[in-house]
Amino acid sequence: MDSDTIGAAAEVFSAIGTVGAFALGFVLLLREHRREAERTEDERRAQAARISAWVEVYRSQEGTRELAFHIHNASDMPIYEVELPLPARFGEDQTTEFIGLVPPGQTVRRPAPGEWLRSYVDPEPVQIEFLDSSGYRWIRDEQGTLDRAHL
Repeated sequence: MDSDTIGAAAEVFSAIGTVGAFALGFVLLLREHRREAERTEDERRAQAARISAWVEVYRSQEGTRELAFHIHNASDMPIYEVELPLPARFGEDQTTEFIGLVPPGQTVRRPAPGEWLRSYVDPEPVQIEFLDSSGYRWIRDEQGTLDRAHL
């Protein structure tokens, strides 16, 4: 083999190595970017994950059974524009129970529709929509699934 062939082969291997190193660096950068995005989403969800809502019977001061919505904020920050979308019967418009603000570490109780008491068995979760302290809108459905609302 002559020196020109060896020199050309060395340049080809060098170019392949450079492209390979660039590709590997790019793949590692993408992975780190994805990890950072997941970390950021986890931070966004941290407050929302600590919010729950359910309907439950309680005894009023008069001793009667009353049904109420309970909205619990286990986070360290308030939540805003809290709404409970109420299920509608076929052909009816859906209504919403507006709660407003739920302070940190508190449970707010509001009356639920009286006709629900007839079919009440046990405490059960209800859908809730709210703004977290960072201004993100969240929806937790009756199964407990938490999703960010996309307006």
